[in-house]
Amino acid sequence: MLYIKDRDNLKSFIPEEKIFEYLETTKNPDKFKVREIIQKSLNKNRLDPEEMATLLNVEDEELLEEIFEGARELKRRIYGNRIVLFAPLYIGNECINNCQYCGFRVTNKNIVRRSLSIEEVKKEVEALEDKGHKRLIVVFGEHPKYNAKFMTETIRTIYNTKKGKGEIRRVNVNAAPQTVEDYKLFKEVGIGTFQIFQETYHRETYKKYHISGPKSNYLWRLYGLDRAFQAGLDDVGIGALFGLYDWKFEAMGLLYHTIHFEERFNVGPHTISFPRIEPALDTPIAERPPYALDDKNFKKLVAILRLAVPYTGLILTAREPVEIRNEVLKFGVSQIDGGSSIGVGSYSETDEEKIKKSQFLLGDNRTLDQIIEELCEEGYLPSFCTGCYRLGRTGEHFMEFAIPGFVKRFCTPNAVLTFLEYLEDYAPESTKKIGAKRIEEEIKNMQDSPLKKELLQKIEKIKAGERDLYF
Repeated sequence: MLYIKDRDNLKSFIPEEKIFEYLETTKNPDKFKVREIIQKSLNKNRLDPEEMATLLNVEDEELLEEIFEGARELKRRIYGNRIVLFAPLYIGNECINNCQYCGFRVTNKNIVRRSLSIEEVKKEVEALEDKGHKRLIVVFGEHPKYNAKFMTETIRTIYNTKKGKGEIRRVNVNAAPQTVEDYKLFKEVGIGTFQIFQETYHRETYKKYHISGPKSNYLWRLYGLDRAFQAGLDDVGIGALFGLYDWKFEAMGLLYHTIHFEERFNVGPHTISFPRIEPALDTPIAERPPYALDDKNFKKLVAILRLAVPYTGLILTAREPVEIRNEVLKFGVSQIDGGSSIGVGSYSETDEEKIKKSQFLLGDNRTLDQIIEELCEEGYLPSFCTGCYRLGRTGEHFMEFAIPGFVKRFCTPNAVLTFLEYLEDYAPESTKKIGAKRIEEEIKNMQDSPLKKELLQKIEKIKAGERDLYF
């Protein structure tokens, strides 16, 4: 496999004219065609671009409800009712890019710049462990001080920081595109998923809003995760920032990015994210996004993404308000953050000015425990599972389990075990009662099998004080 080294010798794999053509020729879709496409997805087959465009053009309310129900059913078939929980940890907000929608952009003089020291990272991690977190996404601005050596040292510190029964078992990363050699450092330190969001797949729009800095190179970013694969990282996450350009085009861009990975590396992205632009300090574009995506179409977007790429995890962040989060959870979301704070250093400190250290404003400010209680009440199974990463079920191996729908076989028992840890070690009494009932219902719904018998044995071991048990 050839290494991608030349920043100036790359060609886009996003066929813009073809996307516009599909979005035009599939308008007013036939209802039988729409239903055939939904059924294809329910058979756990990734959709083709023309099929996705067809769903994106559905306006009929009856057909839209069929899309929503298809997304709900696909979630049940592949992922079950579990919801994986994580927290974002911002390490620093120094940045040399000038992205017009971002509070961290280099020209924003009202942001209070801060980078955590190793000791401050430990304090943040301990604070997160005290809440019961086991999974983090660490976020870095793009700045010379945040080189691969610094970032991987930070990740190693996170893994090595333990307080009481608390520990972080999986660190995912959201950072600037790296070289192949630098990605190898991330592989050595044992990260989970490396995320790079293209922000917008429309090239002229990308150029318009990325004024200067390394991020202004569209193609270097577009191929950023190809280099991760080449370095041996087979677990990657993609995303687009909705509000910069037409939402239907961006959804198609995400699908073409997925197809590119499948064709080149025989594996799709592990996760897809779909954040909407949120207000940020002294950032006019964030206050009035040029292509604001309304709630109705946001729900439609999430459901169609679920159908388009059945085996890929969908991440819904606390950018969204509680009401929207609760609603689109039903359409196939598999991961959410909880108890989040995005001010640099704001987990371990009481900081009245944390907004001045934040990239944007959050829409959901509930505590982790509040979210867990509500998930249980709605019939979801909270999960802090990291078993697939630890047992090598990533990349192509993960797809072998995910595409035929075997994920539930491992993920539901592992969710039960990690949720029980949370209940035993961190939950208040009210949550313990609700959570215990949820676990009891999950076990009751499981068929009798050697796996169920082993799960019951592991549950007793956790109640006796053992930790970190998984399938």
